Parts: sequence; C-alpha cells; structure tokens
Amino acid sequence: MENLLTLATDPAAWAALVTLVTMEVVLGIDNLVFISIITNKLPPTQRYKAQRIGIGLALVLRLALLGTVAWITRLTQPALSLFGHPFSWRDVVLISGGLFLVWKATTEIHHNVMSDGHEPSDDAGPAARTTLTPQVAIGQILVLDLVFSIDSIVTAVGMTSHVAIMYIAVIAAVAAMLVAAAPLSRFIEHNPTIVMLALSFLLVIGMTLIAEGFGSHVPKGYIYAAMAFSAFVEGMNMLARRARLHRRLRRTG
Repeated sequence: MENLLTLATDPAAWAALVTLVTMEVVLGIDNLVFISIITNKLPPTQRYKAQRIGIGLALVLRLALLGTVAWITRLTQPALSLFGHPFSWRDVVLISGGLFLVWKATTEIHHNVMSDGHEPSDDAGPAARTTLTPQVAIGQILVLDLVFSIDSIVTAVGMTSHVAIMYIAVIAAVAAMLVAAAPLSRFIEHNPTIVMLALSFLLVIGMTLIAEGFGSHVPKGYIYAAMAFSAFVEGMNMLARRARLHRRLRRTG
C-alpha cells in the first residue's frame, strides 16, 4: 500500500502510466478491428455477447501474463537456431501470430471479393452458410490477443519496472476496447468499403509481426501513420459519395 502511495506522488510514474496507456490503446486498435470483423460474421443476437466475452477473457489473459512478467522477459533470449539465425520464443510467437493474421485477413478478403454482398439463406445448404460460431470467434480473439499481449508486455517492461503501472495501463486499455467495440462494429457493418480497408490493415500488421519475428524492426509509427492517412482518404471518399447521393436525391425529389 505504501508503495502505491509513493507511486501516486511520483511524476515520473504518472508519465510512465500515460505513456503505457497510450501505447496499449494504440496497439489495441489492431485487436479491436480484428474483433469487429470476426464478430460481425455472427448473428446480431450473438455478436455483442461474443465481443464482451472475448474482450473480458482477453483482460484475464493479459493480467495473468503480467503475473509472469519475469518469465515473459526471458522469452526474448535465443532458444533455437534455424539456417544460422537465432530465434527466441517471442520471435516464434510473433511469426506464428503474423502467419495467422495474414491467413485470416487473406481468407476474409477472398470471401469479400467472391461474395455478392448478400448473406445466404438458411435453406442454401451447409456449404453456403458461415461455419463461424461464437466459441470459434472467441477462440480466434484470444489467439491474436496472446500475440499482442506478449509483444506489449515485453515493450512495457522496457518502459517501467513498476508492475502496478502495467496492471493499470492494461485495465484502462481493455476498458477502452470494451467501450469502443460495439460502435466500431456497427460502423464497419454500415460501411462495407471500410471492411476491405480494415482487412488490408490486418494484412500489413501480420506482415509486420513476421518481419519482427525474423529480427527486422519495423517502426510502428510509420505503419500507423500510413493507416491514418488511408483512413483519412477513405473518409473523404465516404463524404464525397454521401454528397453525390444527396444531390441525386434532390434532383429526383
């Protein structure tokens, strides 16, 4: 308790907390986009429940990983060598998570390209209906969150040695995800062109994770700047389409 009071009066601790919360929220954007795209494939009655359960379990997972922070930091030590290149277990996790993300994004892009924009009816046969269940969606959310959690915890350890600050930052970031999940999901659902842009983001993030796993550091600031610019351009396109639609309606009305 005394240690917490000391931290509360330490300006450096507050600066570290703000930095960590910002970092966790930014890193959580990728996870949140993935959650929205995956759960939007579920029926509306199951969608938001799956989001809440998935994000809630992700919080439990992150807090549990923070409890093993000393073990997590050891994952950065070389564990195996392939073709003369040393890999740590963190590298293996990043590469595996990146491959999963690339596969999932590519599969969803293929589905969106080949789809005619209409959901199959119940009598269209098992092959035509989605096989995604809430359990599978939650499982995929946890798999991806495990990858991002290990990466963010290793980064957080390099920024502060106070585990209490890490706990607060994780709880704040996951709470922000929980609040933003439903609005983002509705926004993506009502703007189909955003889906392809979001999937492209996930594809880039997946390739970045693979590159990081192979030892090629990719500054995330460049990636998020490119994403922000792409989102800005798409926002301008949406406004232009909406303006053209209003002019067309006024002429026909």
